[in-house]
Amino acid sequence: MRIIPVLDLKGGEVVRAQQGKRDRYRPIVTPLSQTSDVVAVAEGLRRLYPFATFYIADLDAIEGGTPNSGALARLKAMAEPPELWVDAGIGDEKTLSAALAEPWLYPVLGSESQQDDALLRRFCDHPELILSLDFFDDGFRGPASFLDEPALWPQKVIVMTLAKVGSASGPDFTRLEAIKAMAGSRSVVAAGGVRNEADIRALSSLGIAAALVATSLHDGTLTPGHLATLGT
Repeated sequence: MRIIPVLDLKGGEVVRAQQGKRDRYRPIVTPLSQTSDVVAVAEGLRRLYPFATFYIADLDAIEGGTPNSGALARLKAMAEPPELWVDAGIGDEKTLSAALAEPWLYPVLGSESQQDDALLRRFCDHPELILSLDFFDDGFRGPASFLDEPALWPQKVIVMTLAKVGSASGPDFTRLEAIKAMAGSRSVVAAGGVRNEADIRALSSLGIAAALVATSLHDGTLTPGHLATLGT
C-alpha cells in the first residue's frame, strides 16, 4: 500500500493542516526540516523514505487566490523530481486541460471546487485525472452526482475527510469501506486521520490503495522502519 506525503501550501510555505479549518493553518514546525520551505520539507520527508509522489493542496488556489506556482516549479526542479498530485481548486475546462497536459502533474478535481459535474463528465476517462470526494464537518461538499453516480469516477478516487486531517483520530473507516464498495476496480485513496502502522494495515485490509499522510510522518509515529516494512 502506498503512503503519499502531503504538502499543504499557503503563501509559498508548507503549513500544518488542522481539521479543514484553513484560517488556523500556520507554517509547519517539523523535526524533518529547519524551515517551512517546500523543498526543504520535501527533502526532509525523503530522508525518511524515497517517496516518489507527493500530494499538494494549494490552499491559496483552492480559496480563489494566487496559485503557488513557484513552489510547484521548485518541486519539479528537484534532483529526483517527484510525481505531484495537485489540488489547486480547478473549476474550469481550460485550467484542467492545461494541467492534464503536464507530464509531471496529476490534477486533483476537488468536489468542493465544483459548481456542477460538467468537468467530471468531460474528463472522467482521462487516466491522469484524480477525483477528490471532499467531506467537511457538515457533510459532503460538492454536486450530489459526484456521490450518486460512481460511473463518473476516474480510476483514482480520494476520500478526503477534512475533519480528520491533522486530528490523529484515525481514518474514517466506515466511509472508506462504503466508497470502496461503490468504486469497483478503481483505486481508493484515504485522506485524513492516519495515525500509525496499525491504521495503514487496517486500510490495506479494506482494499484501500494508498493513504495521504502528514502528521504521523512529522511526529515520528511512522518511522523509516515502518515505511520500509509497509513497502510504500
